[in-house]
Amino acid sequence: MIVMKEPSRLADAHRSRLLAEVATLPSLPGVYRYFDAHGKVLYVGKARDLKKRVSSYFHKNHGGTRIGHMLESVARIQTTVVRSEAEALLLENNLIKTLNPRYNILFRDDKSYPYLKLSAHTYPRMAYYRGATDRTQRYFGPYPNAWAVKETIQLLQKAFRLRTCEDTVFAHRTRPCLLYQIERCSGPCVRRIAETDYRRDVADAERFLSGQTHEVIDGLQARMLAHADALQFEQAAKVRNQVGALSSVLHQQSVEVTVGDSFDKDADILAVKVQASRACVNLAMVRGGRHLGDRAYFPAQVEDASAADIERQLPALVLEAFIAQHYIATPVPPLLVLSHPVDQALIDALSEHSGVKVRALHQPRKQRRVWLDMSIQGAALALARLLAEEGSQHARTHALAETLDLACDDLDRLRIECFDVSHTAGEATQAACVVFEGHKMRSEQYRRYNIDGIKGGDDYAAMRQVVMRRYGKLAGSASGEGATKAGARLPDLVLIDGGKGQVAVAREVFEELGLDLSLIVGVEKGPGRQVGLEELVFADGRAKVHLGAESAALMLVAQIRDEAHRFAITGMRARRASVRTGLSRLEDIAGIGPKKRAKLLQRFGGVRGVGNASVNDLLTVDGISKELAEEVYRALH
Repeated sequence: MIVMKEPSRLADAHRSRLLAEVATLPSLPGVYRYFDAHGKVLYVGKARDLKKRVSSYFHKNHGGTRIGHMLESVARIQTTVVRSEAEALLLENNLIKTLNPRYNILFRDDKSYPYLKLSAHTYPRMAYYRGATDRTQRYFGPYPNAWAVKETIQLLQKAFRLRTCEDTVFAHRTRPCLLYQIERCSGPCVRRIAETDYRRDVADAERFLSGQTHEVIDGLQARMLAHADALQFEQAAKVRNQVGALSSVLHQQSVEVTVGDSFDKDADILAVKVQASRACVNLAMVRGGRHLGDRAYFPAQVEDASAADIERQLPALVLEAFIAQHYIATPVPPLLVLSHPVDQALIDALSEHSGVKVRALHQPRKQRRVWLDMSIQGAALALARLLAEEGSQHARTHALAETLDLACDDLDRLRIECFDVSHTAGEATQAACVVFEGHKMRSEQYRRYNIDGIKGGDDYAAMRQVVMRRYGKLAGSASGEGATKAGARLPDLVLIDGGKGQVAVAREVFEELGLDLSLIVGVEKGPGRQVGLEELVFADGRAKVHLGAESAALMLVAQIRDEAHRFAITGMRARRASVRTGLSRLEDIAGIGPKKRAKLLQRFGGVRGVGNASVNDLLTVDGISKELAEEVYRALH
C-alpha cells in the first residue's frame, strides 16, 4: 500500500467536512475508498479499525510524500464494513483490480499458473494443465512457468515411466509407442506392466512431488536389492536407473534435508528491488523441496514515489501489495521467505482467508538463505533489463518524433496506431489495428475488424473499410457532431503497412472525414523486400524518406508494423479455422453428401454464404427439401 501529500492547502471548510465525516466512522474492520471531485477513485485501502486508520491520514503531517498529493484531491470518502480483516483483504484487492486507483501499487493480472496433473484413471496419466482445478484429479504445483512443468514431466518419465498420452490414444493402442521403446513409458496401454505395479509407480511419483524424496529413494533401493538377491538383474538395473535420475535432481537442487528436519517442503521466496522509481518483485517457487524456478512482476503506478519512500518504505510496501493481490486468487504455501519485513497483520489476514497457517520469514538461514539470495539477484537482473529496455524504447520514440516532426509536446502520451490487412487467397479477410502509447505496445487496445462486402483479395477496399470504421465516429466526436467512447482520441500518427496504393486509400478516407492528412504514413517495403530498406510514404505529398537500417526511428516503426502483422495474421488464421469448422459441420449433416454439398457451396459462394442463407434460400438449391433445408439451417446457426 502506497500513500500520498501535505493536507495544509485544503480549504478549511472542506477539511472540516472531511474530518467530521471521519469522526463518524465505526471502529470496525473494513475497506475505505477516496474519491476526487469527478467521482474517480484515488485510493483503496483496508483497515482493522476504519476510524483509526482513516483519521491517521488527516491528523498527521505527511510532508512531501504522495499522501499529501492525494489528500489535496480527496472530495469524499466511502467505506464498507466487513466481519474480519481477512474479508477486508479480499474486498480491498478485488476493488483495486477492478477500479485501478491512481495511488495504489497495482500488479496487473497475469495468466494463471500451470500445474502438473495426474488424471483419475485406472492407469493415471500425467499432463501439463492450466485452468480451474477440481477434486476428481490430482494437481501438483503451481509452477512458475510451463518450462518447469515440462521439465518435471520429463523427470517423471525417466524415473517412473508414467504415461503422457491422451485417454483416446491410450484406449486404442495395439502396440507400444516410441516412448516405450526409449524407456520413457512402461506401456500400460498394451499391458506391458501390471496394474498394481503401475499404481505403485504412480504412488512413488506422488510422494516425490510431495517432497518425500528420501523415502522414495530408500524404497527404490530396497527394491533394487531385492531384485538383485533374486538374481533379477535386469529389473534391478531399471530400478538403479530410477534412483540415479532422482539423485541427480537432488544434487542439482542443492537440497540438503535430513530425516526429521523441520524443513518446509512448500515455500514461496519473494524478493523486491527498487531502482529509478521502478520496482520488481521476483517470485521463486519451492514445491516438494524442489526449486521450480522464478518469475518477475513489475507493478504499475509507483513512479511518483519520493526518495524517502524508496529508501525507507517502498520495498516493503510493494511487497505487501504483491502478497495481498497475488494470493487472493493463487494458493498460498505455508512459508513465505521475504527480502523485507511486512506487517504481521497482513500475514494473519492471509492465513484466515486461505485456511492455511502462513508463516513469514525475513532473515532465513542455510538453504532458505541461498534461495533468497538467488531471488534477490533475479529481481535485480530483471529490473536492470526492464530499465534498459525502457531506456531504449524512450530513445526510439524520441528519434521517431524528431524524424517526422510530430506535434506532440509530451512523448509519454504519443499515440501511434498501425493497420494491416491479412487473408489467404481472399479467404477470411481481417484487418488489425495495434496501438503504441506510453513508449510501449498497448495490447488491451488492439482491435480486429472482420472485412465483409468486398471482392476477395482486394486489399485496397479492405483498408478503406477498416480506416473508415476506425475513425468515422472519432472524427464526428472531434468536430462535435458525434460521440464515442470516453477517453478515445485521434492518434498522433497513423501507420499503414503498405505503399502508395494503401496510403492513397487512407488519404481518401481522411479527406472525406476532414482529418489531418499529415497523420498518415505508409511503411513501404524496400528493394527485394529486405528488412532495413523500408521507406516511409506520406499522404500529404511529402517526398519518401529512407531512414537507414541503423535508425532508431525505423526500429520503432518496424516494431509496430511487425506487431500489426502478427496480430492480423493470427486473427485471420483463427477466423479461417472457424470458417473451415463450418465446412466440417456441413459435412456432418445427415443427407448432405458430396454432390449436394458442392451445389450448396457453388450456389452461395462458400460456407459463410450457406450459413447466411435462410431456409427459403436453401430451398432454391436442386435436391434440397424443406426438411433438409431446415436441418442445414439449424446445424449452421
